[in-house]
Amino acid sequence: MSSTTREEGMGTTCSADGTVIAFDRLGAGEPVILVSGASCTRGVHAQAAGLLATGRTVLNYDRRGRGDSGDTLPYAVEREIEDLAAVIEAAGGRAAVFGNSSGAVLALRAAAAGLPITRLALWEPPFQLDAGAPGRSRAYAEELAACLAEGRRGDAVALFMRSVGLPPEVVAGIRQSPMWAPMEAIAPTLAYDAAVLGDGALPAGLAGVTAPTLVLTGSRTGPWAETAARAVVDALPAGRHAVLDGQDHNVSWEVLVPRLAAFLG
Repeated sequence: MSSTTREEGMGTTCSADGTVIAFDRLGAGEPVILVSGASCTRGVHAQAAGLLATGRTVLNYDRRGRGDSGDTLPYAVEREIEDLAAVIEAAGGRAAVFGNSSGAVLALRAAAAGLPITRLALWEPPFQLDAGAPGRSRAYAEELAACLAEGRRGDAVALFMRSVGLPPEVVAGIRQSPMWAPMEAIAPTLAYDAAVLGDGALPAGLAGVTAPTLVLTGSRTGPWAETAARAVVDALPAGRHAVLDGQDHNVSWEVLVPRLAAFLG
């Protein structure tokens, strides 16, 4: 059960395995839940939550192992689906969901598992659908596991950054910045996102997802994003795709939120 009433402020809820999941609640109206991607706490969505909270209730939560949320081992993707189910219950039992990057994949998996999601909006789910994707995914997951098992959290973060296309010199610069320590702190959750993504293919069960779904991509992200979005839309009974001109994966909330708000109604 949630530890707060349905009023603005920080609250917590308990997942099925007893893990405490923390969230911020803003606004009033029909609920929407924000699901962050890899290496992010709920802070990544703070601005988006504020912009969305006009006319609706926004629950912006920390996924397990991040920020103010707890963690319980061993990890399984099913536990994160249960976490989202607990946040939906705290929102009133049904909610729209916005998933960002690998958080979009988690949201899709949750919808396919039958969670009471009324509408689903996804920002650039990073499915990799080329022939070499499964091999790359396995190699990344194995190297990431080795870094974490040896306590090399910084190397794990650097590996993740290189895997998403950042040049080594850029990673080296970020490693000297104040943002590095918070990313190291949640480095074990990179393995969680690797598990959510699996081999990069679409998850099973998308044909059973009946919630209206909007998949958004940026015109500057690269061909992979459009390929993934079209594959998701083709697999869903009620999916559509929209492109935000001039945006890349690091989207501007001022650009994305109006499209998201219009879809949510």
